[in-house]
Amino acid sequence: MSEIRVASRYAKSLIELAQEKGVLEQVNEDMKLFTKVASQNRDLHLLLRNPIVKSDKKMAVLNAVFKGKMNDLTLAFFNIVARKNRESLLEFIATEFKSQYNVYKGIKEASVTTAVPLTPALRNELGQRLAVQTGHSIELEEKIDPSLIGGFVLRVGDQQIDSSVKYNLNKLRNKFKDNPYINKL
Repeated sequence: MSEIRVASRYAKSLIELAQEKGVLEQVNEDMKLFTKVASQNRDLHLLLRNPIVKSDKKMAVLNAVFKGKMNDLTLAFFNIVARKNRESLLEFIATEFKSQYNVYKGIKEASVTTAVPLTPALRNELGQRLAVQTGHSIELEEKIDPSLIGGFVLRVGDQQIDSSVKYNLNKLRNKFKDNPYINKL
């Protein structure tokens, strides 16, 4: 079975269990923490993927890193996944958990790339306008790319709005390549 399908089933089970226990928000924060730590720490990523290291050693490392920082339900879930020898899927499960959590809560992810950081007022206004347009609450991710020169690139779902100076200059450059003023004989 593919990793994504298995991860999706585990994530769905974790969401349902967390809802039942009334700790969904805490488990969501735990999964964000796990994703952040795993993405920043290459050794943890490699350890989870290593088939030579036994599951109990991997679980001991996870307990050492996350004990006291995560909800007991999340740690128990990690333990169950490790007992099934599927700890290599934990990163996929965390990603899938985030996707399913966002669907459950009605949250859409949006990404805005600008040349300079947005001011808090502008970030709030953009979030509010997107929420009104989409009808969902928005989780806005901000990226900085100085090569845009000015303007922004906004992505919501599969839609993109590119209103950057770089894009407009490239469009203008392409128009000048097809010089309509030269008489073609």
